[in-house]
This record gives sequence, structure tokens and C-alpha cells, in this order.
Amino acid sequence: MAPTQTVQHHHRSTTKSTQKSYKSRHASKSALKDKAKGKVERQERGTRKTPHQQLKSKLDRRNQARQKQQLKHQEKAQSLSIFSGQSGAPRHVAVVPLSVDIDVAAIIRALNESVDVSADISSDSPSRVRVDRFRQTLNYIPAKYDLMNALDVCRMADFVVLALSAQVEVDAQGELLLRSIEGQGISNVVAMVQGLDQINPAKKRPQVASSLKSFANHFFPAVEKVLSVDSRQECSNAIRSLCTATPKGIRWRDERSWMLVEDVQWPENNSDVVDDVVITGVVRGKGLKADRLVHLPGWGDFQVGSITAAPLATARGKRDDDMNVDESEAPQLLDAPSADCDDLAVVAPEEIEMEDDSFPVAEEERKGVLLDDHHYFSDDDSHIPPTPKRLPKGTSTYQSAWYLEDVSDSGSDIGDDDDEDEGMEVDEDTTGAPEDGVFPDNKDAMTEAGQSEYPQSEMFVDKSPEDDAKDLEEYRKNRRNEADEDLEFPDEIELHPNVLARERLARFRGLKSFKTSPWETSEDRPHEPEDWRRLLQIGDYKGSKNRTMREALVGGVAPGVRVNVHLRAVPTTLRSRPQPVSLFSLLRHEHKQTVVNVNMHLSSSVEEPLKAKEELIVQCGPRRMVVNPIFSAGDNTPNNVHKYDRYLHPGRSAIASWIGPLTWGAVPVLVFKNMPIQDPEVLDSADDHDQQPSIDRLELIGTGTVVAPDQARVVAKRAILTGHPYKIHKKVVTVRYMFFNQEDIHWFKALQLWTRRGRSGFIKESLGTHGYFKATFDAKINPQDSIGISLYKRVFPRKSRALEDVVY
Repeated sequence: MAPTQTVQHHHRSTTKSTQKSYKSRHASKSALKDKAKGKVERQERGTRKTPHQQLKSKLDRRNQARQKQQLKHQEKAQSLSIFSGQSGAPRHVAVVPLSVDIDVAAIIRALNESVDVSADISSDSPSRVRVDRFRQTLNYIPAKYDLMNALDVCRMADFVVLALSAQVEVDAQGELLLRSIEGQGISNVVAMVQGLDQINPAKKRPQVASSLKSFANHFFPAVEKVLSVDSRQECSNAIRSLCTATPKGIRWRDERSWMLVEDVQWPENNSDVVDDVVITGVVRGKGLKADRLVHLPGWGDFQVGSITAAPLATARGKRDDDMNVDESEAPQLLDAPSADCDDLAVVAPEEIEMEDDSFPVAEEERKGVLLDDHHYFSDDDSHIPPTPKRLPKGTSTYQSAWYLEDVSDSGSDIGDDDDEDEGMEVDEDTTGAPEDGVFPDNKDAMTEAGQSEYPQSEMFVDKSPEDDAKDLEEYRKNRRNEADEDLEFPDEIELHPNVLARERLARFRGLKSFKTSPWETSEDRPHEPEDWRRLLQIGDYKGSKNRTMREALVGGVAPGVRVNVHLRAVPTTLRSRPQPVSLFSLLRHEHKQTVVNVNMHLSSSVEEPLKAKEELIVQCGPRRMVVNPIFSAGDNTPNNVHKYDRYLHPGRSAIASWIGPLTWGAVPVLVFKNMPIQDPEVLDSADDHDQQPSIDRLELIGTGTVVAPDQARVVAKRAILTGHPYKIHKKVVTVRYMFFNQEDIHWFKALQLWTRRGRSGFIKESLGTHGYFKATFDAKINPQDSIGISLYKRVFPRKSRALEDVVY
């Protein structure tokens, strides 16, 4: 019988219950720290700091989008409200010809005929027409083929119609107009071509239109199509755009109150100055205030006597068929100046300054060059430890007083009187401190007196004046060739051997660090321009600008109202000048003089660099001035000291500074230069600087933007004196050709020496009487290296002049 086989018993799997496993092995604090291995969790990108940046629900986001849409619609309706109604302000449409064959009057007539409007059109004066189809009024302002006239017209326009010719290409004058208009700021642009139907065969017309569109897009990419003046349908489309589109405006212009001058009325008065010259126009931009000064380009700045209403005759009470209007009734007064009105003072009142002890030291009292904070270094060496004298061994202190100079070193028993350990060996690689006057002995170094066991000793013998002059001429000739190739020392100056450096560079000073060393301004007091301390000084430019801009938002005559502006104290000599095109209301303080800073960029198309203090014509907002700017670096330094640039090279930018009226905000600046007269009878060497500024031959050489004015901004002109290493003994160098007499060496002894390869050192002592001196450096220098010192002098900006005062 086979053995009984044991069968294992098991339960059904459905009756088993598995216990939950222990999973907290990586959840404890210590385990999480070990897993992180010191890594810090990355913070959420873009921290939400304000409640407006917090996460919002879908309903809140939808509500916010709806509010933004309503606000944008409200702003658009408000900007267009001045054009609505029978008495609404007209839309200014400037028609600018870009070729000599463009007929501006024919273009305006074609636009009017496309909407069945008939009006007398003149190419010399604005034309106001009413377009009943769109219930809008258009004011056509024809521009001439002239730079200044085109700029004046375009900055008053809501729409600019660029008139292109289908037969004549745009020349240099047309491109100058486009670049200048683009630089000063422009509103909506419409491009139209004249004479397209005269192109034969007709299949070439689309090609010509496409070429003109590409040309227009180069300056204004928003232009979508070039419309033909010969097509009635396209002219009608242009009128629709002019009447329905929203003008985007010009920011710097719309921050102020302005208006297009329609008429100028002079009173019947034979005096030199009259008080009631009336300027008529429609207020645009911000509210026009009688407390603020007004600027008329070509005339100047004036005070406002009063502002009265000047409604058009067609807009007066139409309810009365008989037009019962009393013409003798006094006009409605809209605004009058108050006690807070601005005056015509350009600088602060002169104050009597009391004498103080901080006045700069007189020239005859100075003992050395100024270094940093008026620390003068005297040529009195009483504070310097005496140099050890070479005396015979065993000489006592009392006996050493009888030796005025070093005794002869022919004997072997000579030593230093301060050597206590005569048997101590000196390591050849160890160098003493420069203040000690002790240098390690180098037996390989050649000296004129032969080798010696003592610190370096030289018997220096001056060369003859003829040999010195010959060596100097040869050295400078080689240096000049190297400078032309490398241009590594743009600020280097060369002194004549007969010129005293301390007199030639009397106004220059030294700085330990150009970017951090403070600049002592009291030393510049005798050289400050006239009324320098009476100029407008702004401590907080950003806060002052915001307050001034907010002040212009409220009060005054509302935009869209036609007014008469009565001016005070207008010279009758202005009658002979052309009538101004526009009137700008100046913001508070914009008549006062300050240091104007402009971030200027010189166009890369200019062939030659622009020299500092060269006469230029600039347009800064509503003003045009003749300036002689100085250029400086635009970096931010802790001590507010910036390097003066002698030239502004093409394609580069710099800060241009001059003294002129203040302009709030980032206003665009156009920089023009007079083109030389191309006269074959005039020699090329003739001096062009004597020519008077003219507006007939201008070239746009650069653009810029106004930055914050700062009277405390120091523009420092650097001068570099270079020398040649004559002899080199480790860290001790004999230098020549930097100075030419012993007195200059002592005067500039406090300044730090530097080399082109990055070494630094100081003057130790002079050698002879021909300007040689001994200097110590922080390391051995290369014989081909150049040694220099840097000196700085503050340069002040020059005062500007109004263009109308120079040209007329």
C-alpha cells in the first residue's frame, strides 16, 4: 500500500486581506533633507507682489477685460469728440510734396472733387472744407518743397499726405524731408502718387506703384497702399480714411497746448512794442492757460494778456433767421492771467554772495598740482624722511652732520649710517620700499659710475640742448607714426620744451580714480560761465516733471474751442518776419535757462567726425536754436564725472550739452549742419566758420532725445603727458620727454604714473635740469612701453542762441 500523500490546505484568495505597507520611509523630515541634498526649491518665476497680479478666477478675468475694452472705447470717443459737430475742430491734413514737379493744389482739388466738394484752393495758405458725407471738417495745409516749412506743417498735422511723383524720382532733398519728418514725430501717414495715368504702357503702372510703396515703407512701414490721385475711387478712399480714422498724434506735442495759427492781427500803433497782438486759432492738445507763456516759432516767447472766444460766423445762432448778433459786443473772456502767471525771466535773481573760507587757493600760494579733494602737495620735503647719506664706516651722528653731501665711494670703508648689521646679506630678489630710496643691488645693471656694492647710484649728466632737441624730434616723429596707426592715446598732448607745464596745465588736476574720486567744484569758480549759478537747478527731475505734466491736465480753455490769444509786449520789428505757423503753450519753467543734455546719435552716413563746440542748428520740440555743444560719455558714474569727447564719430552716441531753455520730457531732437557753399572760385582752404547760419542749405547729421538736465554734471577734459623710458633698472626707471625742467617735475610729483601695459608708479626724484626724473613702478616695465600721467580739467557748456535771432 502506497504511502498517503499530504495535501496542503489553502483558503480562497477572496478571503485574504493584505495589510497596508509602511510607506513613510521617505516622508520624514530627515529623509526629505537627505533627498534634497542641499538644493533649494526654485521660486515661482515672476513674483506677484501686488493684489492686481494675483491669480484671478475666470469671471474676474472676463470682467477685467471688459473694463479695459470700455476704457479704450471711452478714450477713443473722447479723442474724437473735438472733431464732432458742426462747430467741431477741423482735422489738419498736411500735403507734403517729395518732388519738384508735384502740384499740391491739384491734389487737394482731386480729393475734394471725389466727394463733390467745391472750394477755392491755394497752394500758399490753408483751405478749410466741410465734408457732409462724413460730417467732418478738413483743413488742408499745403507744404512747400522746403525743409523748414515742411517741418512746421507736419508737426501741426493730424494726417500727413506724402505726395509722390510717378515720373520723377525722390532726390536728396526729398529724402531729407522724409528723414526729418520721421525724426521729429509724425501722426497718421497716407501715401499718394501723382501722374500715374501718364505712365505708358499701362502694364508698367502696377510696377511703378509697387516701387513707390516699397520706398514709402522704408520710412513708414504702416503704409499699406499708395493711392493714385488720378483715380476718383482711390481719392474717395483717401477722404474716408482722413475723416474716419483716429489720429494717433505726436506725444511730445499733445503733452502741451498748441494750435495752428489762422490769423495774426496787429493793432494800429506806431510804438516799438505793442501789447495787443491777436493770434487766432483752434485750441488743441491740452487746455490753453493764460498763466503760461506761449512760444511762436520764428518770433519767440511771450506772455498772454487774455484769451477770448472767436467762434466762426457760420456757427453763430442759427435759430434766428435775421442773425441778430451784435458785432460791437465785447468778446467772451475765457481765461485771464492770475498772480501765478509766469514771467519772462530766464535766470534766477542775482544774489550777493558772502565771502567764505572755502574759496579756492590763489595761484601764487599753490605748491603743487591739485589731487582729488583740494589736497595740495608742497615742494617742501620737511615731512619726508631724509635719505641716508653714504659716510665712512664708524662715523658718529655728530660727525655726520658735517658732511653736506655723499662722500666719494672710492674707498671700501663707506657705508650707510643707519646700517646696524654690516654683515647681513641682502637677498637680490628683495626690493626696498620706494619711500626709503633704497633699491636692491643688481650687479648686471650698467651705470655710468660703474658697479657698486651700494644701492643704485648714478652720476647724471645733462645733454647739450642741441642733442636734446634732436633726440626729442626723432622720438616724437616715431610716436606720431605709431599714434596714427594705433590711436591708443587720443588725449595725448605734446609740450614745447620752452613751455612750462605748470602754466600750460594750470587748470588741470589729478584724480586717483576717474569714476569714484570726488570733484572739488570750488576750484572751478573763477572759470564758470556767466550766470552759471543762476541757472535753473532741478533736484528731483522725475518728480518735478510728473507734477508739471499733471498740472497741464486741468484748467485752461478746453481743446476744440476757437480763440483769440492776446499777446503782451510784442516788438513791432516782427512785422517784417514771416507769419508763424503754430503756437505752443510752454509748460511751467520751460522758459528758464538750464544745462540741456541730449542723448545724440551721429548718423553713420556722415563722412567725417563731428568736432566738439562746432556750430550746429538743432530743433528741440517747438524751438530751433544755434548751439555749440560739448560731447561727453553717457555712462553713470558714482561721482557724476564724465569724460569729455573731442569728436563724435559717425555711428556713435554721446551726451551733447549746452545752456538753453528747459524742455520737459523725452522730446526728439533734430541736428542740422550748414552745408559748405560749392563755389569753384572759393579755395578749399577757405575758412567756413565765418559763415552765418542759414536755413537754406541744411544737412541732417543726427538725431537725439532730451534727457534730464543736470548742472552738477562734471564734464572733464583729459590731457595725457607721455614720456619715454630712458633707462630701466628692475622697477626703477629713468624717464625723459615728459617734462623739460625740474620745477615741473616737482609740481606734478604727486600724480600717479601709468603705462600702456598696465603698470603704475610714482615720481621719485628729478635728475638734472632738463626734465629727466627717476620713477618707481610696481613691476618691471617693457622698454617699448610708454609712460604717462593723466590730468583733468572741467569743461563748461556754451550758451545757445535762438535761430530767429541769428537768421533774421
